[in-house]
Amino acid sequence: MADKRLTYDTAYAELERIMQDLQEDRIGVDELTAKVKRAVELVAFCNTLLRATEEEVERIVKKLGDG
Repeated sequence: MADKRLTYDTAYAELERIMQDLQEDRIGVDELTAKVKRAVELVAFCNTLLRATEEEVERIVKKLGDG
């Protein structure tokens, strides 16, 4: 995933649109594989960002406790 403009919020919003399109059968068979692949990429991106954020917050909180 090389889109440098992608943020957690934009990734999550895109993922929600894909999920809604899937649930409402608005995705044809021809594009199903690409949409599912994109959804997996977005989930991975969001998980990575959440883990990084959690680690950063833990580091900050630990610094506060040490000071």
